[in-house]
Amino acid sequence: MPKTRQEKIADWDKEIAQIKNKQKTETQKLAKEERAARTRRLCSRHGLLESMLPEIIDITEEQYKTFLERAVTNDYGRDKLNQIIAHGEKNSTSKAPTETKSQTAIPTAKPTAADQNAANPQSGNAGGGTMV
Repeated sequence: MPKTRQEKIADWDKEIAQIKNKQKTETQKLAKEERAARTRRLCSRHGLLESMLPEIIDITEEQYKTFLERAVTNDYGRDKLNQIIAHGEKNSTSKAPTETKSQTAIPTAKPTAADQNAANPQSGNAGGGTMV
C-alpha cells in the first residue's frame, strides 16, 4: 500500500530524530574520550614532574602555581620549550638512519639564579608576590 505524503514526512521526521540522537551520542562519546585523554596526559605529566622534583608534593597549590610561573613563564623557559618543539618537528620529518641518540639529546643549561629562585619559591621575593 503506497504511503501518503504525510506518512512519508512523518517517517522522515522519525529518521531525522534518530540521526540527531546518534549524533548526540557520538558527540558525547567523543567528549568523554577527549576528557579521558586529557586526564591521562595531566596525570602522566604531573607524575613525571613529581618524580623529578619530589619536594613539590608537600607544597600548597599557591606555591605550586608560583613555582610554575617562575620556572616556565620567562624567556629562558619559553626558549627551551621552543627548542624542544623545533627539535621534535625535526625528528618527525627526518628519516635519516645515521641519526644517533647523542645527536638527538636536548642539551641542558646551567641553571641561572632566577631558575634557582623558581625552584625554591620560599627564598626571596624574585617573583614579586609574597608566599603565604
